[in-house]
Amino acid sequence: MAYKQLTQELRYQIYFLNQIEYLQKEIALTINVHPSTVSRELRRHCDNNGKYSYEAHKMALEKRKGKAKKRISSEQWQTIIDYLRDELSPEQIHIRLKHLKQFLVSHEWIYQYILRDKNQGGSLYKYLRCKKKNRKRYGVKRHSTSIRNKVSIEERPKIVDSRRRYGDWEADTVIGHQGGAVLVTLVERKSRLSLMGLSINKTAQAVKDVIVKLLASLSSCVHTLTYDNGSEFAQHEVINESLNCKSYFCHPFSSGERGTNENTNGLIRQYLPKKMSFNYISKGYIQWIIDKLNNRPRKCLKGRTPNEVFFAGNRIALAS
Repeated sequence: MAYKQLTQELRYQIYFLNQIEYLQKEIALTINVHPSTVSRELRRHCDNNGKYSYEAHKMALEKRKGKAKKRISSEQWQTIIDYLRDELSPEQIHIRLKHLKQFLVSHEWIYQYILRDKNQGGSLYKYLRCKKKNRKRYGVKRHSTSIRNKVSIEERPKIVDSRRRYGDWEADTVIGHQGGAVLVTLVERKSRLSLMGLSINKTAQAVKDVIVKLLASLSSCVHTLTYDNGSEFAQHEVINESLNCKSYFCHPFSSGERGTNENTNGLIRQYLPKKMSFNYISKGYIQWIIDKLNNRPRKCLKGRTPNEVFFAGNRIALAS
């Protein structure tokens, strides 16, 4: 079993399992560590009564003070802070630094640094991306729309699932407050390159115009488009003819079949929260958001950015 340091959460589990008189082997099996790890932990961090302490993690950190060498310099932490202020997550910073071969620092270490800064009155935590709260609504009747001549995702070429080629896109719309303008979002599956355009409304005609305009300059790198079952994509055949591509539709209520696009929409919500009207958003602000997303290093791309992956892989095709 590989060695790993005990975290605060694991020590809390040891404490409560020990309170209900679990055997050391049972505790080790429950938290997936070696029994000797549990034995040493119970022996080292006891309170005044000789029992395993609820403050074990704090005691462990106190013992560790002065022993750890200062591996990350002040200049390197400033680099990390600059990345944070550029709205990169700790995990994205980790993979970016690893890709650039500058220095290594784990995302957990960055989170701990941010937490210490917050406890000391700092503001670095404000640059962390908030997780949106999801609530699944039960018992709500939804009706799928009928789109003529749509082709099921089951008939989509297997190469699209494998992400081995460029040019397979997922499409969706992001809705603003009380109707009005909507955002059309497109994501290329292999590189995660994102495109976004403002549509004056959610009609099929308006959405079609935006999709064609967004992909016109990249038409040589458009093989397929995958949609959900929204009526705004009813003119998919016109889009296919304009871009010389094929379209496929997910199963009803199966957003996970367009997971790349759904994830990107979640990132966009960081800048365009729900209940915000899109009627007065400028094209410059939309482009700023897209630049942010396409220049953000991704774990799935091994620290590279969507722009780096897409345009490096399509240099020859785009030149022609």
